[in-house]
Amino acid sequence: MIPVIARTRAGLAAARASLPGPVVLVPTMGALHDGHRVVLRRARELARPGGSVVVSVFVNPLQFGPGEDLDRYPRTLEQDVAVCSQEGAAVVFAPEQSQMYPAEQMVTVSPGAMGRVLEGQSRPHFFAGVLTVVLKLLHLVQPDVAVFGQKDAQQLALIRRMTADLNLRVEIAAAPILRDPDGLAASSRNSYLSARERTTALALPRALQAAVAAAAVGPAAVGPAAVGPAAVGPAAVGPAAVGPAAVGPAAVGPAAVLAAARAALDAAAAADPPLVLDYLALADPATFEEVGGTYSGVALLLAACTVGTTRLIDNAELLLRGSRGRPSASDSTLPRPAGRTGAPCC
Repeated sequence: MIPVIARTRAGLAAARASLPGPVVLVPTMGALHDGHRVVLRRARELARPGGSVVVSVFVNPLQFGPGEDLDRYPRTLEQDVAVCSQEGAAVVFAPEQSQMYPAEQMVTVSPGAMGRVLEGQSRPHFFAGVLTVVLKLLHLVQPDVAVFGQKDAQQLALIRRMTADLNLRVEIAAAPILRDPDGLAASSRNSYLSARERTTALALPRALQAAVAAAAVGPAAVGPAAVGPAAVGPAAVGPAAVGPAAVGPAAVGPAAVLAAARAALDAAAAADPPLVLDYLALADPATFEEVGGTYSGVALLLAACTVGTTRLIDNAELLLRGSRGRPSASDSTLPRPAGRTGAPCC
């Protein structure tokens, strides 16, 4: 399929008018990689044989702060259109900044308390910029469904909350994290990493793997082999690695899980080049508040770090057993995981 390329809001409106439904939107900032292909294939599934996929490609200046990589963020529209064509997209909306922000953006979307912690604390501008551009795209495209990747779990949760709080008539769906063969989560920013920096960065998925192992079977399972140089594969970290059956009598609490992850990250902090940790937290996926020692249920382990000049984020979902005992599938207090039914751009 050769997609229609719309560069203006008027062009998008004309293309949208002829699209058969359901219409599924994939918002991106371009520089599409294999992780985006996973999202595009999920969108194609949701559109069903008779529906349409719309992909937006826009490097959103509103979500970049001073000194961040707005100017050097990769822009590869020709290759992006080729990927969209291969994955069955009907329309690629690739506007200039003047189309998305014809005047100074005076009104933005506040992310609230959930957007002021973790990533929101480190990048105070970020979530307001993301939510604002996503809201604008939802209004312009009027999709039935919008699909995002699960790597940006906090962003995913905030987009869901925005659509619920503002009564938007769109379903938010998700696609799983894709990991490269060495375990690093696929990201457009991975292209910034040198070979040595990438070696250091592999401590991030190793840390998640060690934490998942600790939550599943207790500290005895977490030793040098769990956090050492061996790379993790695509299935080693994430929802597929954990579930109710993973929590047994030896399950441990948040402190031990965090300690297992921190061991891998501390070792990488002494590497050359070093990994500089921004945050490492176990959070309640319903609120993104850090969980306490008695917490029982699904939790998200979230981490952000910098290697060289490249900022990386990652997350894993796991189950914790607090003092209330082992959680069950019928436990009505279990929070809904942030990564199971929806997610964010880029």
